[in-house]
Amino acid sequence: MIESYSQQIIYPLKQGTPLLTSPDISSVLPIVLTLIFSLYTRNVVIGLFAGVISAVVMLTGFNPLAVLSELVKTHLVGTITDSYNAGVIVLMVFIGGFVALMEKSGGGPAFAANIMKWINTRARAQMAAWLGGIFIFYSDLGTPLIIGPVFRPLFDKLKISRQKLAFIIDSTASPVAILVPFIGWGIYIMGLMQKEFDSAEQTISAWSAFIQTIPFQFYAILAIVIVPLLVWRKVDFGAMAAAEKDSLNAPEANSNKEAPASQKSPLSQEKSTIAPFTHPNARASFVFVPLAVMAGVLAMMLVPLGFPFSSVPGSIFRAALSSAYFLAAVSLIGLMAWYKVRSLNSSVTMYLNGMSNMMQVAIILVLAWTLSSLGKELGTAQYIAEQAQRGFPYWLLPAVAFIFSGVISFATGSSWGTFAIMLPLVIPTSFAIEAPLFVSMGAVLSGGLFGDHCSPISETTILSATGSNCNQFEHFRTQLPYALLNGSIALLSFLIAGIYQHSAIIVLSLLIQILLVVAIKRAKN
Repeated sequence: MIESYSQQIIYPLKQGTPLLTSPDISSVLPIVLTLIFSLYTRNVVIGLFAGVISAVVMLTGFNPLAVLSELVKTHLVGTITDSYNAGVIVLMVFIGGFVALMEKSGGGPAFAANIMKWINTRARAQMAAWLGGIFIFYSDLGTPLIIGPVFRPLFDKLKISRQKLAFIIDSTASPVAILVPFIGWGIYIMGLMQKEFDSAEQTISAWSAFIQTIPFQFYAILAIVIVPLLVWRKVDFGAMAAAEKDSLNAPEANSNKEAPASQKSPLSQEKSTIAPFTHPNARASFVFVPLAVMAGVLAMMLVPLGFPFSSVPGSIFRAALSSAYFLAAVSLIGLMAWYKVRSLNSSVTMYLNGMSNMMQVAIILVLAWTLSSLGKELGTAQYIAEQAQRGFPYWLLPAVAFIFSGVISFATGSSWGTFAIMLPLVIPTSFAIEAPLFVSMGAVLSGGLFGDHCSPISETTILSATGSNCNQFEHFRTQLPYALLNGSIALLSFLIAGIYQHSAIIVLSLLIQILLVVAIKRAKN
């Protein structure tokens, strides 16, 4: 039996700060303010900053200048200079530069163009777009702006609605990215996890925890699998069925023809299409070669240390990933210069711009880490743990975490912000009541993704509509029935997994999904 988490926590407060041996309900005030401001402003950065400020006020007293001085001097600087945190931020910057190059190299459209010659049916077109979205796994935001414009003319020609294209793009953007541990999503999530493991004095590797959480990311897996399932059964339901019927009954499909007003993106009022970067000299190898270089560098640096069968120190793992992303970027810059797609100067400028684009992500991470540290000083985790131990059933935590994460993500349109808020709450609570840790973390990740898919203000919702050049609200309402179906199955799965905690439950989830789709097909017939 694991010792009660609340008995393990030690609160190393700065000198002069009273020891919070028995924190009360006021210790959760920063978390409450974080939620209120995040939901009201729909901006997680504002919410996290409000939570951090309130926590510092509670520790130092209400003196604006003293609060700001203490915040910067002790907490923000301390968070950034922590070796683990600094390593994660540096790695995120390298990832941002590489992704920017990949998105603007022309390799994605070149790869998609190579597979176009085999596509001549509606089913093949949908599966090709789905596979393309999976292959471009390195950027959830790059997928819509690469796959959408490339496949849009083909979908128009085959009379497949642009709403369906937007749905396929959205189903292979974030859901794929959240399952990959070595890209931005995984590094960000592992950074949040490791902070809580260290605070709880648990010797758990964030890499190992992430891998073990993958089978419990029910919503992401269901969202990916539903696309080929719908294609196989030749079925659509809800608003999507009406959109597909309208496309099939259109008098003529012409890729050069303007889309109906209901399908066009609001951005099309300013620009008829949003096209990815293309170049006659671009090659599909612009995608394959950098990824091969990345894999080779990781193998050379980590395999001799026993990876992936043995644990590798986090600092070595992050250094290997940073090296791999940097050398992959160098190889891509070289390829673009060799084929005269982009000059060395323009490629380096683009790489640096991509690095700077990670600033907001770094800000969210730093604020989330800081709030977690302040919460430890206030005794937030201890208070929540004590309350949870007073009768809250351990098996219910994953389902509750899924629902709360979904609500926050839906209201804010930010799954990453949701993770920053919910993981520091759910991880210590799972330790306290001995709830299944990996199931609970999977519930937070699934809930954040579910709310994101249901939200009309989500960045991926907007970009998926933009990439397919369909109306944002049309994409939202046609995707919603599928998201609700997958979300319902995921919620049931978390109720079961909270009790049995077995990774094979995902098989049951997929069987339920298949049976429901088959039942819908029969009902429509």
